Amino acid sequence: MVIGLGVSGRAAAHFLAARGARLVMTDQRATLAADGTSEQLPDGTVHLGREDPAWLDGVELVVVSPGVPLSSPLAAAARAASIPIIGELELGCRFVSAPIVAVTGTNGKSTVTLLIAAICRAAGRKTFAGGNLGTPLVEAAALAPEVAVVEVSSYQLETIAQFKPTVAVHLNLTDDHLDRYRDRHEYARAKARIFENQDASDWAILNRDDPAVWPLAAAVRARVLSFGLARPARTPALWREADAIAFDDGTRRGTIGLGTMRLPGAHNLLNVMAAAGAALALGIAPALIEGALDGFRSLPHRLEPVCEKAGVAYIDDSKGTNVGAVIEALAAVGAPIVLIAGGVDKLGAYEPLREPLTAKVKLLILLGAARDRMSAALAGATAIICVATLAEAVALAARRTQPGDTVLLSPACASFDQFKDYAERGRIFQELVRAL
Repeated sequence: MVIGLGVSGRAAAHFLAARGARLVMTDQRATLAADGTSEQLPDGTVHLGREDPAWLDGVELVVVSPGVPLSSPLAAAARAASIPIIGELELGCRFVSAPIVAVTGTNGKSTVTLLIAAICRAAGRKTFAGGNLGTPLVEAAALAPEVAVVEVSSYQLETIAQFKPTVAVHLNLTDDHLDRYRDRHEYARAKARIFENQDASDWAILNRDDPAVWPLAAAVRARVLSFGLARPARTPALWREADAIAFDDGTRRGTIGLGTMRLPGAHNLLNVMAAAGAALALGIAPALIEGALDGFRSLPHRLEPVCEKAGVAYIDDSKGTNVGAVIEALAAVGAPIVLIAGGVDKLGAYEPLREPLTAKVKLLILLGAARDRMSAALAGATAIICVATLAEAVALAARRTQPGDTVLLSPACASFDQFKDYAERGRIFQELVRAL
């Protein structure tokens, strides 16, 4: 049975069908016609719109999509019946023989995943890049890559069993997805499972500047390569040294120049260190790492400059879907800032935004389902105006700015109240800005 017929569910279904499995496919949506999914499914039984434990009759394995919580009726019934439950990530890892580099953390996963992949390709290695950022890992099985670099979410890590990355990277941890997890500790435990099956032949790349990540160094069985801004007392490690990254990986020492790297913000320097650390763990030469960094550009909707209008800079950080990401964005952008935020509440605390709002934001414009709770939590930190739509927010921001200001979209929330996803929200923001 495949539960959930989004991107990873469809990929898992096709993968299993190609290997002779008889399939039962389910999705809580009443229809799949809107996105063409029904035309992309392999042969099998399809149930839509509800969940009935009777459908598990004869099922020997359940593959659950990341967006489906294990508390769902079908998943709960499968557990009660002792039917194994895995996710597409776990399914894929059993058929990929190449070393796997897995990247997790609250923020920066996609950037670091694609940066590691770019470095591997610069080193001449046939590289698969995917996971949570797009292409499911099961699709790597047919490609026979020399290395597979995957972004891994906490949702995916809930359903691993044998998943054992050769290199596992943990970037940072801040409140997120608390609409799914009981508390931050449960969320952190899910993230930490990335190291669960590693041994002394593997590498754990850990952010020693993050107080929620660095304590894992004492618990993992893999070799630890840390990264952080200051030079540490212990190696293997990476750190900042003038305009370069210094490293000591236990066998090599040196520096990696940053060249003309165009990733803004201190958080992106840490992301680059993490990617460089993973590449060093794979044995890639520092010169090749440096060359790949020089040509790498920021991903869309991540502190992406849109344009300048009447002396005001507009920046699209629609991927900033949690408070930690917004704090990083505010640190990377010059004041005064008009911040546009809001969307679907992920039930984290908004109070950590108060200090950077007071320091750098002249006006906070809130929209969407979370606007009332955000406004209450942030009252007094800066001027706040609530609006209904993104179009209203952009128009208001344009009226309330002057030359030298920056308008930043960094929502601290999911997008699903008004948009398909964060990318659509970012595209519409850019269209609205260019139409001013």
